[in-house]
Amino acid sequence: MIITREWAMPNHKTFQIKPIDNFIRQYLPSKPCIILDPFAHRPSDYGAITNDLNPQSKVQFHLDALDFLRLYEDESVDLVLFDPPYSPRQLKECYDNIGQSLHDTKSSVWSNWKKEIMRIVKPGGGVLSFGWNTVGIGKTRGFEIEHILIVSHGGMHNDTLCMFEQK
Repeated sequence: MIITREWAMPNHKTFQIKPIDNFIRQYLPSKPCIILDPFAHRPSDYGAITNDLNPQSKVQFHLDALDFLRLYEDESVDLVLFDPPYSPRQLKECYDNIGQSLHDTKSSVWSNWKKEIMRIVKPGGGVLSFGWNTVGIGKTRGFEIEHILIVSHGGMHNDTLCMFEQK
């Protein structure tokens, strides 16, 4: 396992943070493939099929993340960009203003997302996870951590932990 650390200014648009953008680009498959971003907020710079619950976001789908993941057949996806809101506060900020009161703070919701990701990712495929921990999809679901990037934002800001796991 590789562990690296970089510093960058914080940004609520995770993928626009330069070390995180570089991290993602490092793991993009070189051949044509299926990449999913179930919590996109905006169009993808990585060729991903994008989803966001907010109907105002300019993405391809506006579904609940679990419903979006269920659209895909077993072992049909090469890479998932897994960047859900990190905390109950972020969930509230993202979705209350669009009339969606989400209660996705229960561990079963996260577990269900991970089960679907496990089901749809091809053997040899991967997941790039972003958040405040390195729980990821997990060894029990057949994934092995290959690389962890710690992005320090300094001061009172939480680090962003980025992880690549391969199935």
